[in-house]
Amino acid sequence: MPNFLLTWLLAAVSLVITAYLVPGFVIKSFVAALIAALILGLVNAIIKPILVVLTLPITIVSLGLFLFVVNALTLWLAGSIISGFRVTGFIPALIGSIVLTIVSSVLNHLVGDRM
Repeated sequence: MPNFLLTWLLAAVSLVITAYLVPGFVIKSFVAALIAALILGLVNAIIKPILVVLTLPITIVSLGLFLFVVNALTLWLAGSIISGFRVTGFIPALIGSIVLTIVSSVLNHLVGDRM
């Protein structure tokens, strides 16, 4: 259970850092970031696999680069569901998904070494 809470907290911190770095990516408070991290996790667990299967031919033809678009769409969807978290367009969602992946990886690497 503590690993789940730490992962959730790191995801929220990653969202806040990404909102600071990417214009068009807005989080109003840390509570909104916590809720966004939870909803984003649910969207990634439920909707993203369906999108990946449906877009598999395009993903294969693009050598996997279309997965960036799928990530952006899931991020954009999560931003439209939560009131304190907003992504203003597709380009901020695309850049935000790339930055969020990098920030999350760095934070998980830093904290993972200490656990």
